[in-house]
Amino acid sequence: MSTRAALRTFFGTGHPGLAVRDVGMRLSVDSAPAALPDIAAALMHEHGCGFATLVVEEDATGFVARYFFYARDDATLIEMVTHAPPGTELPAISDRVHAADWHEREVEDLFGIRFSGHPFLGDFVLHDQVWPEGITPMRREFDASVRVAQPGLGEDWRPRRLLEEEGSIAFPVGPIWADYNEAGLWLLETPGEQIYASQTRLFYKYRGVEKIAEGRSPAGGLLLAERFSGCAAFAHAWAYCEALERIAGCKLPPRARALRTVFAELERIRYHAATIAELAGATSLAVGKSMSQEIEERMLCLSAQVCGHRFLFGLCVPGGLAWDPATATLATLRAGVTDAAKEFAKLERLFVHTSSYLDRIEEMGTLKPDVATLYGVVGPVARASGRSVDLRRSLPYGAYADHPPEVPCEIEGDAYARLRVYFAEIRASTSLIQALLGELPDGPVAAECAAAPGTALAWVEAPAGGTFHWLRIDDDGLIRRWRIAPPGFRNWHAFHRALEGAAFQDFHIIMASFGLSVAESDR
Repeated sequence: MSTRAALRTFFGTGHPGLAVRDVGMRLSVDSAPAALPDIAAALMHEHGCGFATLVVEEDATGFVARYFFYARDDATLIEMVTHAPPGTELPAISDRVHAADWHEREVEDLFGIRFSGHPFLGDFVLHDQVWPEGITPMRREFDASVRVAQPGLGEDWRPRRLLEEEGSIAFPVGPIWADYNEAGLWLLETPGEQIYASQTRLFYKYRGVEKIAEGRSPAGGLLLAERFSGCAAFAHAWAYCEALERIAGCKLPPRARALRTVFAELERIRYHAATIAELAGATSLAVGKSMSQEIEERMLCLSAQVCGHRFLFGLCVPGGLAWDPATATLATLRAGVTDAAKEFAKLERLFVHTSSYLDRIEEMGTLKPDVATLYGVVGPVARASGRSVDLRRSLPYGAYADHPPEVPCEIEGDAYARLRVYFAEIRASTSLIQALLGELPDGPVAAECAAAPGTALAWVEAPAGGTFHWLRIDDDGLIRRWRIAPPGFRNWHAFHRALEGAAFQDFHIIMASFGLSVAESDR
């Protein structure tokens, strides 16, 4: 029996009161709030589903909460829908599905919906002592055009301590520190030299991208989609456009599907090159960092030469691509990727034969497979910890249905395993680009895609992992609600577990090995 059939049986016999609708590749289930935790736990632990995202929006009666899961073996989405009148609470599912923890905390901060049973609500996106009490910026009543009166700079804020041992200290790293361009605070707690516990505190630069998008045209939303996380601009632009295309019923031409896949893999190669460079720099391997950065710069120049922009801005549009690269340009891309692959192979050999480098990353920042599963981590971080989840295979899109990529997987879960996954993914991306360019279909690269009212969930396996974009377009053709669930939001949640037992001086090495963006979460 397929997972989809098993789920229909589960909803029909195990929960006869549920209303189940079969909508294409999605099972949509209306549920009473009280049933959510048990159903979510069954989906995760009995049917092997992955948690995708939590979407909340206001309607005339209060709030609608949509919990999305997906079956990893037969491309099935599960949408659990429940309603919450104003002033009521929803039961937390995070004690049964820990991957939902940060999602519930975010909703509580931005919408004011409380989740009964959740132990750590508040002081998450909207930092205490900085944002006034009672502010809910994602509510309809909130006017984003009016500056919020800030009560202070947070100078009186004190962290919640985890260690109770006598003599233990909380050592802060951030929110601003040398050689790091983003703002985040990491509190490392210890009674000595090893990190026993830590906390990650983000959202110092919360920008309200989802709120800013409300009332804008789809074209205005696209500008936000590819700019809130420039290092993964094409991936988020693709997910956003895919949502628009699903709403409009737009079918992409074969050439557009293939080229989108090519450019997504080009972005993955460049992203991993930057991560490899950061990891080399974190271990003071200056020559290795310079060599990695040189390859990264070559990939950026190649992107600009082929696509018109170093970070692929403006390329992905609803219906396909903004332009069709000439045959000679695609030949340049193919040759450039081949040359880069040779340089990556040379670089990898140098790294694995440098004992001083391996001494710094082996058994460093280990994220055990059971912990990776508990937190639902995604992308290379997950695949280095034995969790081979990849949306290009689980929920195929673009040209991945016909060209499923090789998904490398390691089990050690340390920084060295993550490094091996980065190099393996670069090889797989190179092979996929060559295969797609070798059999690229003729025809247009865009189809007509007029804005239409409706909702859709779309997804892309971004370089750091799976991202989900949920979109509602109203009757006027404008954005009413947009929900972004980026991979960094999932992986930062688990980051503190990789720090446990590490020495203070190894913190920046472990961080570099995760290859995460703070800005992507501070959307």
